[in-house]
Amino acid sequence: MDNEAAHGMTKRAKLSDKETMVEDGSIEHVPEEENEPRASNSEQVEMEIAQILEKINNFTQMVSELLESGKSMLKELTNEFEERMILIHKEQMEKWQDEIKELRLLDAANEEIDALLHNAKYMLQNIHVG
Repeated sequence: MDNEAAHGMTKRAKLSDKETMVEDGSIEHVPEEENEPRASNSEQVEMEIAQILEKINNFTQMVSELLESGKSMLKELTNEFEERMILIHKEQMEKWQDEIKELRLLDAANEEIDALLHNAKYMLQNIHVG
């Protein structure tokens, strides 16, 4: 168990540029020329990571722009919808107000006709009685 712990600690130990770990867990010094391809691989990896990070930044920027564009479009649509709903409400209120006016005029005309008929009936009764 101590061997496993020591082996695990060895895996986590930070190696210098001139050291490498072999299969048995020991650390060996590597000559400078053997270390060079590893550096170029690291440079290649770093370039690829930088490209991925650039893609992430570009994608994030695009998403942000799309979100802002979508918000703007939705705000415009919301404003248009609200204006249209207010106009529809106003038109319907005016229509119902006109109907109320017509009903009142009709009611007034009916009352007037009713009064005339009542007077005519009264006059006809007076003529027949008298």
